[in-house]
Amino acid sequence: MNLMKHQIVDFLKEALNEDIGRGDLARSLIKGETTAFVKSKSEGIVAGLEYIKYFSEIADVKFDFFYKDGSEYKNGDIIFEVYGNAKDILSIERTMLNILQHASGIASNAYKFSKIADNKIKILDTRKTRPKLRIFEKYAAFCGGITNHRLGLDDCLMLKDTHLALFTSIKEAINKARKLIPFTTKIEVECENFEMAKEAMEAGADIVMCDNMEFDEIKKVAEFRNDNFPKVLLEASGNVTLENIKKYIDTGVDAISSGAIIHHAVFKDFSMKIQ
Repeated sequence: MNLMKHQIVDFLKEALNEDIGRGDLARSLIKGETTAFVKSKSEGIVAGLEYIKYFSEIADVKFDFFYKDGSEYKNGDIIFEVYGNAKDILSIERTMLNILQHASGIASNAYKFSKIADNKIKILDTRKTRPKLRIFEKYAAFCGGITNHRLGLDDCLMLKDTHLALFTSIKEAINKARKLIPFTTKIEVECENFEMAKEAMEAGADIVMCDNMEFDEIKKVAEFRNDNFPKVLLEASGNVTLENIKKYIDTGVDAISSGAIIHHAVFKDFSMKIQ
C-alpha cells in the first residue's frame, strides 16, 4: 500500500488534536531537549513506523528507527529512538504509542493468517474497520503479509444479498451494472450456495464469493469454475478463523477473506522511556 505524505500528516494532526485538546498542561513545566526510546514489552510484527516518522513534520523531533514495518521483533527490543524538543516528545508520546500498539497488533494477527496460508492462497482483509481508520488499519494488515481487499465502495462493485434483493436475478443486476460502472471496474457477487455461484459466473461476474458455504459446497463451486469459467476468481468468506483456515485452503478457491484479521487484533505492548 502506497501512502502519500499529506494523508499521513493529516491523520497525525487529527489524532494529536484529539489528545492535546486546548493544550498539553505539562508543556509549561518542561524545558530543553531530550532523547527517549521506545521498547517492546511483547513480541510480534511491527507496524505503524511509516506513520510515526512523519511526527517530525508537525513536531520538533527526529527519529532513529531500528526496525521497518513488517519485521519481527522480540520482547525487550528497542524499536526506535526519538530526540529533540522535550515538550514535543512528551506531547506526542501517547498518540505515537497508540499508533504503534494498534498497528502492530493488527500486523501480528495478520501474520498468523499469512503464515498458515504459506503462499498457497491469498489472505484478504475486509471493510470491517473502525470509522476513520480504514486506511490505517488496512495498512497495518498489509504489513502482516496479507493482501488488502477493496478499500471502499468505489473500489470494486460487490453485489451482496441486500443489493440482489432489489433485482429479479443476478444477471439483471450485472447487466445493469456493466452499463453504468467504469470499464475497468470488476464485479464481485456474494453467493450463498452453488446455484447462486453458477448463476453469477454465467452472468459474467469477475469474482464469486462463497459466503458461509459448507466446505464441500465450496469445492463443488471450485470444480464448476475450473471446468467452465477458469478466469473467474473465487473467494471464500464467513467465520474464517485461524482454526479452520486450512480447510478453506483445501477447497480450491483463490482467496480467503476474514474480518477477524483486523477486528480481533489486540494492542501490542510498548513503552517510552527518557534516556
